[in-house]
Amino acid sequence: MNTVEHALPPVDLATLRNAFQGRWFTDPADMAPFLTDWRRQWHGTALAVVQPERTEDVAAVVRWCQHMRVAVVPQGGNTGLSGGSVPGLEGRCIVLSLKRLNRVRALDADNNTVTLEAGVTLQTAQEVAAEAGRLFALSLAAEGSCTVGGNLATNAGGVHVLRYGTARELCVGLEVVTAEGEVWHGLHGLRKDNTGYDLRDLYIGSEGTLGVITAAVFKLHPLAGAQAVALWSAPSATAATRVLHQALARCGAQLTAFELMNPLSIALVQRHMPGAAWPLREAAPWYVLMEVSTANETSCAQALEDVLGPAMEAGDCCEAVLSHNEGQFRALWAWRENISEAQGAEGRTIKHDISLPISRIDAFISMASDALARHYSALRLVVFGHLGDGNLHFNLSPPVDACTPTHATAFLALEPGVNTLVHDVVQAHGGSISAEHGLGVLRRDEAARRRDPVAHRLMLRLKTALDPHGLMNPGKVLPQA
Repeated sequence: MNTVEHALPPVDLATLRNAFQGRWFTDPADMAPFLTDWRRQWHGTALAVVQPERTEDVAAVVRWCQHMRVAVVPQGGNTGLSGGSVPGLEGRCIVLSLKRLNRVRALDADNNTVTLEAGVTLQTAQEVAAEAGRLFALSLAAEGSCTVGGNLATNAGGVHVLRYGTARELCVGLEVVTAEGEVWHGLHGLRKDNTGYDLRDLYIGSEGTLGVITAAVFKLHPLAGAQAVALWSAPSATAATRVLHQALARCGAQLTAFELMNPLSIALVQRHMPGAAWPLREAAPWYVLMEVSTANETSCAQALEDVLGPAMEAGDCCEAVLSHNEGQFRALWAWRENISEAQGAEGRTIKHDISLPISRIDAFISMASDALARHYSALRLVVFGHLGDGNLHFNLSPPVDACTPTHATAFLALEPGVNTLVHDVVQAHGGSISAEHGLGVLRRDEAARRRDPVAHRLMLRLKTALDPHGLMNPGKVLPQA
């Protein structure tokens, strides 16, 4: 073999600086925040961090990387939980931060769409829509810092998937810089377009491994006239599921969220979020936060009562409190929204972002909990998530007396075995090991082992066809050749 033909060209960073408009960083201290994820679990190295200001600049950077055979790691708000937005340790890459592509290009109220660049934060998108009397339906805990480009790259979910769907379902058009540095101009506000392969769906959820999303057109929805939540206790997950079906039958599209929480989830919030007053009197095996949005406050309250009244009579709801104003609404939601932060305050966690058929959730919880009790009895199970769409965060924390940093290594050494156990049960119940967090590097190899072989070969062919040199976010989603 002629090894000269395969030698990598020397990297001339000065030509990169001249190739685009925007910021760049090469000093290690300046680059450091871009080279690790927010959980501080993954760390990498890079030649530079670049922040282009226009789509044309992104394309120029990608073309430079192709010419120099330098890998590209696209990055939005860097709030991901699977390590997909930070580079590895190889070093021959640049981090392509999209934060300066943060313009609102258009808002078409009549068409109920908004066109946003990839660096717009989710919170900004919500505010822009609200100013126009519309709802930007995606809602995540990290909405103040995550970006819409990153939301699309991971096909983010959140608390309102039950009614509005994932990021994929909220997007109708994309602008993408391909691996060759060309720009696909796919920005349109059409709900229907049967003119060929759906390239939009190809790039959404690909985590930057096929191209770089630089802008998107999102659906908007009418603002709700009123919202209300009920926090209530259930004797079992099966009982909570029965109430879910009753709520869907009675409320239809008015049901916007249906969140399940186990007692330890609530106990952690009580411990680490001082000042919160738990409103229910009696302990229970499960708690549910149920949200409805209707035309007016009276119909909101009535919708909740119409569901919970019969549920109490049937024994599926033990106790409930309802919100009657915005302050109460936010206070009740805080119990669900603060679980992840409260669990993090206990030290390192072993996280599972799984989805299951709703009909199998109770059986999964029972089987997985029993298996963990047999093999890892000292670990504490923190279960919460979106029962309405079958997505659970099935997490574990160390024992109470082993939450110090000195115990972290021993705790994390259990992670491979715990993951295998939990994911075996997920697979046995027809579920997925990644629901809304993406694969990144965290679930990359395990997903490959469990994936249908034909599906895996098709994914590899797509990657090779669209990114023949393997430079787009290498080592993410698919094992690196």
